[in-house]
Amino acid sequence: MNKRTLGPHGPQVSAIGLGCMGMSAFYGSTDEQESLRTIARALDLGCNFLDTSDMYGPHTNERLVGRAIASRRDEVFLATKFGIRIVGDPPKRSIDGSPDYVRSACEASLQRLGVDHIDLYYQHRVDPDTPIEETVGAMAELVEQGKVRHLGLSEASAETIRRAHAVHPITAVQTEYSLWTRDVERDILPTLDELGIALVAYSPLGRGFLSGRFSSPDELDDGDFRKYGPRFTGENLEKNLALAGRVKEIALEKGITAGQLALAWVLHRGEHIVPIPGTKRVSYLEENVAAADVQLSEQDVERITQEIGSAAGDRYDPEGMRSVNI
Repeated sequence: MNKRTLGPHGPQVSAIGLGCMGMSAFYGSTDEQESLRTIARALDLGCNFLDTSDMYGPHTNERLVGRAIASRRDEVFLATKFGIRIVGDPPKRSIDGSPDYVRSACEASLQRLGVDHIDLYYQHRVDPDTPIEETVGAMAELVEQGKVRHLGLSEASAETIRRAHAVHPITAVQTEYSLWTRDVERDILPTLDELGIALVAYSPLGRGFLSGRFSSPDELDDGDFRKYGPRFTGENLEKNLALAGRVKEIALEKGITAGQLALAWVLHRGEHIVPIPGTKRVSYLEENVAAADVQLSEQDVERITQEIGSAAGDRYDPEGMRSVNI
């Protein structure tokens, strides 16, 4: 596996990482043994950048990842997140970036993961009620204590990134970025380039849609949140099917899969961009990892950029959209 650095002077990670969320939450049925095999296979292939969060499950995904890496910790660059709390019955979601919660969340994640440090610790969503300086100040204390090696933000605005970086160096910003989600190119990517911060691209396959792995919400489990998402229903679905069809056509010309084309495009958008496609199956993992070897010319990248337009519909429902770009 080729390596990339998280920023010009940051740590090295595999050029393609592994998003572990779907192994425990949000994408329907799960298979723990297949998930454990998938993580083990990722490490065998040199895919060492594993991404989880305390809210996936909640908590169960960190425990799963912890079991998977228990005997291979030295091979792993481990990223997890805090800040989204799911409490109550029925469960309610809230955002918490208070310093006390930063400290307690980190301790809990270390315990669930069974590790003595986290390589990259993200604030999962920005808390509008807590100044980012206070949140990052508490995160910086974790670095000083050796509990965390590098700091990150997820779904933060350019202004928030600047304010956070002034308190303590931010190594990476995670946000959705793919052929059909390019919002970050306007403000976020220029800011990251200026400050020397990497972009970690989640959902680089359009939540699996760009890979052609499903074409109708009827193919998804009832517990799969995509089944009711704005981009996968109604008129938006019809428009996005045409977009995904064009991705497949270009991929066939190249002799690769649609998913590999989508991942290769993201990789070719910048040397400090690292996609972390999520999967819970070994076969899809192997297909995704192979995209690191796909070569695209500048002309290829420009053509794909021009011919594949942005998706129809928002990334999340209205509540979800209110928590991004803060």
